[in-house]
Amino acid sequence: MVDYVLLEEYCKNISILFVEDDNNIRKEMKDLLKELFFEDDIVIANDGEEGFLKYQEYSKLNNKTFDIVLTDVKMPKMDGLELIKKVYENNPNQIIVVLSGESETHHLISFVNLGISHFLEKPLNYDEFIELIYELTSKIHKQNSLNEKINFEEIKISENLIWSITTKQLLKDGHSIKLTKKETLLIELLLKTPEKAHSVEEIIPILWEDSFDKEVDIKNLKNIVSRLRKKIPELNIENIYSLGYKINIL
Repeated sequence: MVDYVLLEEYCKNISILFVEDDNNIRKEMKDLLKELFFEDDIVIANDGEEGFLKYQEYSKLNNKTFDIVLTDVKMPKMDGLELIKKVYENNPNQIIVVLSGESETHHLISFVNLGISHFLEKPLNYDEFIELIYELTSKIHKQNSLNEKINFEEIKISENLIWSITTKQLLKDGHSIKLTKKETLLIELLLKTPEKAHSVEEIIPILWEDSFDKEVDIKNLKNIVSRLRKKIPELNIENIYSLGYKINIL
């Protein structure tokens, strides 16, 4: 279900590259994109070759890539498949949406093999388009908010729990919580990339760096996690089955 108030918020400052060789579709899509995004954040290209040039120019000028790339499949000079390969060479995590006609469905397996999971059919279904844009911009907004938290000297974990990056202290209501060395190392590691689950194989060498030549049982790590959960219930350390541990933050 699309929340249109949130959609308007999510679409702010989102940059999008649209690549399409059909004049009519290009014009219609541009008008639609202008209803969602700021016009200055929309870049249009007539074919894959021009699209990649504009992609490179934007990256060089802004020191970042587009938030979303929306591309046609069959185009002169450079088709959508070749364009995507080049884009992924620059940014393997680039969000890409493929716009395809009925006669082009046989190409889709090639896009799936490249890792593409977002497709829209021509002629465009407005509701499907809005739902996809809502999903993608919501994801981008959440990730940007998370990055902003991490870029500051402090990370707000919960309403009353803060991690100080500079002093490596956990503060509850402004007061420092006494932690052991291994507890501190574990919290620091998990908060470096809180969106990621850190594996046991990654955690143990860091916590037991001084004694890694000895055999360390996974029970030792579980004991530290259990102790932290009892000491600080607000510290939401989650065990991701078969992956490892992560800290959930606001």
